[in-house]
Amino acid sequence: MNRLEGKVALITGAARGIGAAIARRFAEEGAKVIVNDLSLEAARATAAGLGGHGVAANVADSAAVAAMFEEVRKLTPRLDILVNNAGISGLEGRNDADQIIALRLKQAKEIAAGGPVQTFLDGTATTSDEGWRRMLGVHVDGTFYCTREALRSFMNAQMSGAIVNMASVMGTFGRPGSVPYSTAKAAILGFTRALAHEVAPRNIRVNSIAPGWIRTDMTAPLGELLDYIAANTPLRRVGEPDDIAWAAVYLASDESRFMTGQVISPNGGWYMSQ
Repeated sequence: MNRLEGKVALITGAARGIGAAIARRFAEEGAKVIVNDLSLEAARATAAGLGGHGVAANVADSAAVAAMFEEVRKLTPRLDILVNNAGISGLEGRNDADQIIALRLKQAKEIAAGGPVQTFLDGTATTSDEGWRRMLGVHVDGTFYCTREALRSFMNAQMSGAIVNMASVMGTFGRPGSVPYSTAKAAILGFTRALAHEVAPRNIRVNSIAPGWIRTDMTAPLGELLDYIAANTPLRRVGEPDDIAWAAVYLASDESRFMTGQVISPNGGWYMSQ
């Protein structure tokens, strides 16, 4: 339908998963896409298939983000869309990841059974300073740094733009054992609302997507837990990256021109079942 014809979009964390799906749908709708990832090779590989460009930066590093936007300025005189998608689960590289997932599944079943809960999750007590800072760094700092540079470099002067921030149902609901992740995603929701007020006079819109459980490389290690979640979701499945990508297309397009400060939550009804 060419809903994004002539638009230029930067999507962070877009070499795979939800970000790659967003980049693909944006390109199909006519946008010129700039794909960010930690790996320049991975970013370029995804972008190449879409006729776009790949750029690399650790979004948690303000200097790296500033350097990335210098490169973006060389590629395009304008930026119409920013999607702050880069994120982590917190389980990456942890030797006890399988044990944590097994405990989460066991406790979820105990809660669903309605009896006493005998399995305890000590996620907060066992979170290291480094793990806490990394979670907030990628999600909160990364969203802020990329947004700040997009405003400074392009959108404020353009007097237009659409910013889409990737939140989560965890930011609105929260779950045992996910305090750092839930905190980071809740912060993104607050950031979205406050920024939407601030930049509205410049005709810049800011909205969030709060996905439910989505089948990606990041959630693949959940294994049986993800299957259990699907069985307890009203639509009886977890989401696919495209379920989120289409929401991003809507929020980035003129179809949502009267929406700002809002949250769309594709979650298959999981939120209602909690």
